[in-house]
Amino acid sequence: MINSQKLDSKLDNISSNKLTYRISIPEPENHLLHVELEIANWQLEVIDLKLPVWTPGSYLVREYAKHLQDFTAIAETGEEILWQKISKNHWQVNVGNNSQIKIRYRIFCNELTVRTNHIDRTHAFFTGAAVFLYIPEHQHQFYNIEIVLPQENWQIATALPNAANSSHIFYAKDFDTLVDSPFEIGIQEQYKFSVLDKPHRFIIWGQHNADVKRIVKDTSAIIAEEAEIFGGLPYDRYDFILHASNGFGGLEHRNSTVLLYNRLGFRKEDSYLQFINLVAHEFFHTWNVKRIRPKALETFDYDQENYTGSLWFSEGTTSYYDQIFPLRANLYDAKHYLKLVSKSITRLQTTFGRNVQSLYDSSFDTWIKLYRPDTNTHNNQISYYLKGELISMLLDLLIRNKTNNLRSLDRVMQIMWERFGKDEIGFSESELHEVIESVAGFDLSDFWNDYLYGTKELDYNYYLQPFGLELRAARQDIPFMGLTVKSKNGVAEVEKVEFGSPAQKAGISPGDSLLAIAGIRITAENFSDRLRDFSAGDAIEVTIFQQDVLQTVEVLLQEPIYNHFELVQIPHTSPNQELNLRLWLAAKA
Repeated sequence: MINSQKLDSKLDNISSNKLTYRISIPEPENHLLHVELEIANWQLEVIDLKLPVWTPGSYLVREYAKHLQDFTAIAETGEEILWQKISKNHWQVNVGNNSQIKIRYRIFCNELTVRTNHIDRTHAFFTGAAVFLYIPEHQHQFYNIEIVLPQENWQIATALPNAANSSHIFYAKDFDTLVDSPFEIGIQEQYKFSVLDKPHRFIIWGQHNADVKRIVKDTSAIIAEEAEIFGGLPYDRYDFILHASNGFGGLEHRNSTVLLYNRLGFRKEDSYLQFINLVAHEFFHTWNVKRIRPKALETFDYDQENYTGSLWFSEGTTSYYDQIFPLRANLYDAKHYLKLVSKSITRLQTTFGRNVQSLYDSSFDTWIKLYRPDTNTHNNQISYYLKGELISMLLDLLIRNKTNNLRSLDRVMQIMWERFGKDEIGFSESELHEVIESVAGFDLSDFWNDYLYGTKELDYNYYLQPFGLELRAARQDIPFMGLTVKSKNGVAEVEKVEFGSPAQKAGISPGDSLLAIAGIRITAENFSDRLRDFSAGDAIEVTIFQQDVLQTVEVLLQEPIYNHFELVQIPHTSPNQELNLRLWLAAKA
């Protein structure tokens, strides 16, 4: 046991310890990242090292330690030091009298997402939380990071500043900064541009069909629009790291963002504009999340879940604005914007889980639900991104209407920035509600109870009517059976079964093979057409394989459901409605 006074004395010298990471990729084709952590001037008998289990911005325990291998500890003499693993992400090294220690390990990197690591012959991308071990008591120390390139034509891109007189050495003021600064190293395109006198870069890896000049121009317009709300940009420089590959995603960081987009998805206009929405979303996180963040995320606990019920605001409100800012920047018109909102409403209104899970619970339970979908997800949950986007829109409309367009959700964001964001003070749920209500000018308890804590249907038309809009619903053109199918080895496999539907009542389950309807063979491709041969009220025989047992069940079809929702302008709108709509979709109240 270490004497407590001796321990306190040594901890007082914490700032004297020097921590340097050396990163190398000697054989990119084997997907292994070599990491060496050099610890100088160590004064304690043991070193505890941990690897985060999650990364801020992506709310799931991802168990990054599963990719760590070949852990060793080396003394200054070159001899190996004894160590033991304490838990899944915790290594303890018995240092003894050694003051200079090197920790070596390798990380397997072959998962290309915005929150993981990927190495191949052309690049190495890594996320700090998935690579860097930290010493719990030393998270607020200064870190050096040295990159050893495998090839001369590889470049290094990161938001971290360079050390003096070196293009391969970087530094971070603390572990949070290190985690929040991903590295893109390899063969890449770099495009530099300036917005509001601040330098920005697009770093692109992968072949693509993008018009980069257009991307830079449109991104510059979005940056300017978002900065206008908050009175400027809160950083010295900013990087957009784009992986042009397959897939879709984005992860915000303090002074950068990582974007993943289909390499051939930039040419078609709707697909390009979806990319612009992604850019607007991740960049808005520069304020909302990275600096304006819930109390639970004020200080990150990298060992476990960090629960908050306010992700509807952190992510959902950001989703609302990611469609508004391109509109304000004239990158598309109001018609396109209303089409995007209509799609969002359709997604929510065709998700049965909206009747089961509240928006608050969706925020809180993200750690176990949102990123772990299963066959029942549709029935028991909703996305806080999606519903959060829509109630943020309703709040914006409500505030604008009640204040005669003198205030809007913009004002909420400005106050949140002044009170919490500038000094990075975490906000509580009650403080968030207080700010919104102060801008609205009245109590919103019923709104919170119905739409945040409850599962009451959103009354879209109540909020839309003052703006000359209404929501119209269209029915599906086939009777309602309540299931979806996908093709698997040429067989129609049941993918989802809606709760309370005719299919569920008949005992059909996800994973069943759907063979025939009324004696006629069914495929995934002809399933919908076959249902058009019947009407609501018909009882049809459905033949399935369930757990390899051949069964025939009777399904009583119901009336077609509403499966398409569209925002349209009300005929004969009043001058006031027209003014409200114009101010919402054009001006910045």
